[in-house]
Amino acid sequence: MPGPGKRKTGKSKKAGGSGAGRDLSNVDISTVLDSYIDEINDTEGWETVVRFLCRMFDLPDLETRSGLTKIHNNFPQIQKNLQAAYTKYEGNAKITGGIAGIWARMSIDVILRDRLFREGLISKMIPLLDVRATRYVGLQALSTVTHHGGVEVRHEIAKYTSTLLRLMEEFPDDSAVNDLVIVTLAHAVGSVITDDNVQAHTIRELDMPTVLRLTMVNIRKPDAPHYMLSHALQLLSCSTLHCYREVKAIPSLVKLLVASLRSADLTVRCSSLGGLVRLFHNECERDLHVKDPQKFMAAIQRGFPDNLSDLLMAHDPTKCDTYVILQTSADYQKAMMRCVQDHDLYALGKTLAGLILKTEFAIAEGGFQAYNERTGQPEIMDVGLPFKMWSDSLPICAKAVRAKGTPKDLDMADILDIKFFIMRQRIPEAADLAKRAIERSPQVAYFYYAISLAAELTQGLRAAKKGLKCKQITPFVRANLLWRCVCHAGDLGLTRLQMAAPGDTAYSEGIAFLVSALDDAKTFTSEIPPDSRHHINILNWLILLTIALRGSELSPDLRELDVGS
Repeated sequence: MPGPGKRKTGKSKKAGGSGAGRDLSNVDISTVLDSYIDEINDTEGWETVVRFLCRMFDLPDLETRSGLTKIHNNFPQIQKNLQAAYTKYEGNAKITGGIAGIWARMSIDVILRDRLFREGLISKMIPLLDVRATRYVGLQALSTVTHHGGVEVRHEIAKYTSTLLRLMEEFPDDSAVNDLVIVTLAHAVGSVITDDNVQAHTIRELDMPTVLRLTMVNIRKPDAPHYMLSHALQLLSCSTLHCYREVKAIPSLVKLLVASLRSADLTVRCSSLGGLVRLFHNECERDLHVKDPQKFMAAIQRGFPDNLSDLLMAHDPTKCDTYVILQTSADYQKAMMRCVQDHDLYALGKTLAGLILKTEFAIAEGGFQAYNERTGQPEIMDVGLPFKMWSDSLPICAKAVRAKGTPKDLDMADILDIKFFIMRQRIPEAADLAKRAIERSPQVAYFYYAISLAAELTQGLRAAKKGLKCKQITPFVRANLLWRCVCHAGDLGLTRLQMAAPGDTAYSEGIAFLVSALDDAKTFTSEIPPDSRHHINILNWLILLTIALRGSELSPDLRELDVGS
C-alpha cells in the first residue's frame, strides 16, 4: 500500500475503481487512513480531495451511470466505510469535507439520495458550515443535494434555514457563501412555501421576512452571477402565494417583479408574471358561479350605459347573453308551470336539457311558493310533483327521459344529470358521467365541457379542444370551451416556462401553450357576445399572455394592448 508522498495529487484523474469498496470493518481505520493523512492535507482543491478519497476507498467513477450502478450494488459496505472514516476523522476538515463531496455526488442518483437521506445525510453536512475550512464544500454539497433532492429532502434542508441565514449575515461580503445559500434556499424554502398544505407555523419558522430581505440585498450586488440571480428570482416569485404580506412589505421586491416583465428572457418574464398573479390571489374578488336573479333583473331595468348598449347592438342583441338569459328564464318558468298541470316529467326533461345548452343560468334555484296566511311569509308548497325545489327536478327528469331509451334521450338524460352535479359542486361525478356519455355520443360538446371543469390541466385542455370540434355544439358551449382552453393552456404555459430553459422540451411546450391560449383568447373576444360573464377573465388573460410573449417588445404606453390594435 503506497504511503505518504508515493502518489501524485496534482493530476485530475477520475476515480475508476472496482466499485466494491474496501472493507474497513475488520481493520483499524486510523491505520489505513493515517498513512494518507499528510498526502490528503497537502492536496489543493476540493475536486482533487474528492478524487483522492474515491481512489482510496476504491470507488467507481461517480460521474457515470455505470459508476453509480456499482455504488447501488455495494452501497451498504461503501456507506459503512465512508461513515466510519467520517466519524473517526471528524476533526480533519479535508477528510470530512471530501466525504461530504462524495455523498453530494452520490445524491445525484434519486435512489442513492434517498438512502443517504435516511441515514442522516443532512445532519452530517450542516456542522461543516461553521468550520472555515469546510464551509464552501459544505455549502456546495448542500446545494447539490437540494438541487437533485425530492420534496422530503428539500423540506428537511429548509429546517436549517436559520443557520443559512446566519451565514449570510455573518459573511455579507463573501459572495461565494451568499450565492450558494440563495441557490440552496431557492430549492429548499421554495419547495416548502409552494406546498398547498403548508402550515402557517411552518412559514413563520422559516423567517421569510429575513429570507426575502437578504435575497434582495444580494441581487443588488453588481457582481451577482446569473446562476444566483435566476434562483433568487424563483425564490422571490414563488414566495408571493403564501407569503404575500411579507412580499408586499418590501415595495422594491414588487417593483422588481414588475420590471422583470420587460426582460428579454421569456423564463424571467413568466416567473415574474406568475409571482405577480399569485401575489394578489388571496385578496382578489372571487368569480361567482351563481347569479342572483333579482339583482340581474334590477340591472336590466336600470338599463345599460350608452357605450355598452352600442356594443350589444353591434353584436346582435338577440345573441347576447342578457337576452338569452331573459328568454331562457321565461321558458324555464313556463315549463315548470306546465309541469304542474300535466305532470309530464319527460316533456319537462326535454325542455330543461335544451335550456341547459343555451346558458349557464338556465336552471335557477327556486320552487313553487305560496304565502302563509298566518305568517305572511312565502313558503315552498307541495304541488303533487316528486320534487319541491326546481333544481331537484333534474335527476328525476333524467330518469324519466332515460326510460325512453333512444340515443337522443340518453344524451339529454346525461346532460340533465351532469348539470345537477355541476350545480351541487360535484364536479368529479359530472366528469365521470361525461366520460361514459362520450363513449356513446362523442359528438356532444357539452360532455367535453364537463370534463374540462374537473380534469387535470393537460387533460382538461385536451377535452376542451376536442369539444370545440364536435358537431353538436351551441354558442354557449363553444364560448365556455374557449374559456377553458384559454385558462388551461395559459396556466400550463406559465407553469412550464417559470422553470424551463431554452432548448428544454418544457420550454418549447410552454411557448406552444401560451400561443394556443392567446389565439383562443383572440377568438373568444372576436366571436363571443360582449356581455358574456367570462369576457373579463378572457381580457385579463389576453393582457397577461401578450406580456408573457411580447413583454420586451411592448411600447412604454402599452398601445399594443389597445382594443383597436
